[in-house]
Amino acid sequence: MNAASNLTLDYFDNDASLIYGIGNIGRQDDGLGWEFIDCLETVSACTKAEKVKFYQLNLEDADLISYRQRVLFVDASKDSTVDSFRLYKAEPKMDVSFTSHAMSIETIMAICWQCFGKIPEVYVLAIRGYEWELQLGLTTPARHNLSLAVSHMSPLATIE
Repeated sequence: MNAASNLTLDYFDNDASLIYGIGNIGRQDDGLGWEFIDCLETVSACTKAEKVKFYQLNLEDADLISYRQRVLFVDASKDSTVDSFRLYKAEPKMDVSFTSHAMSIETIMAICWQCFGKIPEVYVLAIRGYEWELQLGLTTPARHNLSLAVSHMSPLATIE
């Protein structure tokens, strides 16, 4: 177990933090990042942090995170080794093969460092998804994983 696995939303509940949901609600479980943000809004959790939702990471996100002390990225994961969710600290890494449609969190961090000479503390909450077709709504197993992730991050919050 790593140190990040003990983090809760309390750690991000300040105006120097950003919670960034990545995904596409029109592609089933790819919407997990957005659903996580929606859950926080519904239960009024982490009210001091800025929350955003975007379809994918963009070059401009290096600027967005440069103003923060802490960032929590929330995204769906296709990784079969992730049982329900995984919370970990990210480290900057420049990926020379990135395109505008495949930028990683680590690349955004490296660009932030290169352009602004600073980088926030960045964590990733990867929630296991299963289906990615053009369809609205999470699958039942993904919704269960979302519930587990929300409960872990905010023990007093529950979702249906």
